[in-house]
Amino acid sequence: MHTKRILAFVGWMLTALVLLIACNQTSTPNPTASAASLTISAAASLKDALQEIKPLYAKQQPQVKLTYNFGSSGALQQQIEQGASVDVFISAANKQMDALTQKGLLVDSTRKDLLKNELVLIVPQQAQNIKDFLDLANPSVKKIALGEPKSVPAGQYALQVLTALKIADQIKPKVVYAKDVRQALNYVESGNTDAGIVYLSDAKTSQKVKVVVTAPETSHSPIVYPIAVLKSSKYVDAAENFVQFLSGNAVKDVFEKQGFKVIGQ
Repeated sequence: MHTKRILAFVGWMLTALVLLIACNQTSTPNPTASAASLTISAAASLKDALQEIKPLYAKQQPQVKLTYNFGSSGALQQQIEQGASVDVFISAANKQMDALTQKGLLVDSTRKDLLKNELVLIVPQQAQNIKDFLDLANPSVKKIALGEPKSVPAGQYALQVLTALKIADQIKPKVVYAKDVRQALNYVESGNTDAGIVYLSDAKTSQKVKVVVTAPETSHSPIVYPIAVLKSSKYVDAAENFVQFLSGNAVKDVFEKQGFKVIGQ
């Protein structure tokens, strides 16, 4: 009788152990479906597109919280280098992403070129005296908004265009530098400057400005937006999933509506 009780107890313990293991296995979350909080540092020009994409991603991954940090690509690069908690970085130029690659801060296999953009000359809606980049040299044009070339890719591209047209030195005294491309847009919207050079995607967000002309592609470096996951991310799997989502068909229409060109799957 004593032996039967021992066997029964051992049998009960084994059954309980099997059930416990089974429960643990079924409750273990899928890496891409597990709860995560991602911080996305992205170029300011991506603000409207990424805000529109946020609820689309939430429908697919409701357990993942997205927090955006927008700014100039140079400023975001510096934040990451100084230890800011960032899971995914989207730059408006390769320069900033290359710097992080060289410092070993990226999951290299996740880096890809996500989008392309165009550079345009904008003026307030009612302005009539500016028809081309060369008109910026006219005495009637007093102030021109550009992103700060040292930290804002849009400003770097703009300077390349102005140099190619041989008017960079001539208009330099008129330039009002902005901390990012959105601030350059705001200067033109408010009438604080007579014109500005921004991305097409930024111009499309405003009803207060109009595009005068698009810069020839041969006048500046290709405008490419690379994306990558940071090695310091606590949620690498979820971050990679978000990168893949931004590369897919589900958001292609959003990017194109905003003026971007999607590079591919």
